[in-house]
Amino acid sequence: MTRFHFQKLDAYVTAKQVAVMVHRLPIRDLELRDQATRAAKSCFLNLAEGLPSKQSGIRRRHFASALGSIGELCAALDLAMAIGAVEESADLDAALSRLAPLVGGLLRAA
Repeated sequence: MTRFHFQKLDAYVTAKQVAVMVHRLPIRDLELRDQATRAAKSCFLNLAEGLPSKQSGIRRRHFASALGSIGELCAALDLAMAIGAVEESADLDAALSRLAPLVGGLLRAA
């Protein structure tokens, strides 16, 4: 279901992959699971709001929020691993390592 050009961009595709992976991740701490899934969804949805906009201020605001959500997601996963509530996921780690610079680049270019 590709309706908009931005749905083909690497940042959008990778953010969607991250959100799906986090949704499927068996985080045993309910608060951290909720926090991680909300942060992953927030990143994806902020990109979806910012990418089609022609106004740089709106783009910057949404891209900055998406980047903040990546940080929040990483912290929630880091804490979940530290307390033994989830095992490390190499695939998710690789996707997050791709996503952060993509969103950072969008923010710098906005």
